[in-house]
Amino acid sequence: MATNIFVNLPVRDLQASIKFFTHLGYSFNQNYTDQTATCMIVAENIYVMLLTEARFQEFTPKPVADARATTEVLVCLALESRAAVQTMVAKAVEAGGSTYKDPQDHGFMYGHGYQDLDGHLWELVHMSGEPPRQ
Repeated sequence: MATNIFVNLPVRDLQASIKFFTHLGYSFNQNYTDQTATCMIVAENIYVMLLTEARFQEFTPKPVADARATTEVLVCLALESRAAVQTMVAKAVEAGGSTYKDPQDHGFMYGHGYQDLDGHLWELVHMSGEPPRQ
């Protein structure tokens, strides 16, 4: 059984991405940081490896997707409140990101999201109850 998750994302400008995610409140593990990669700490067991496109390419024989043109992954994080979702999206936009759709309120779940500097989609949700039974 897995105990940690490491999401690997290619980035065009590592220093700009570090600055962007620092603005959102994330920290980085310096033991896994160099000129080509950094380990962003999302939670106790959740990490995002931000890798330069050249470094990312070393891990796959396939071409690196351009997240501005296609969606290769949707990273979804649950936050503690609707306000936390709204605050994180506002910080992302303030730091140079953008929104890609309107907020979604499903009663039991509120969601909104942002695109980072490389176009990766980050969906943020707050769950306040159980989904309706069908």
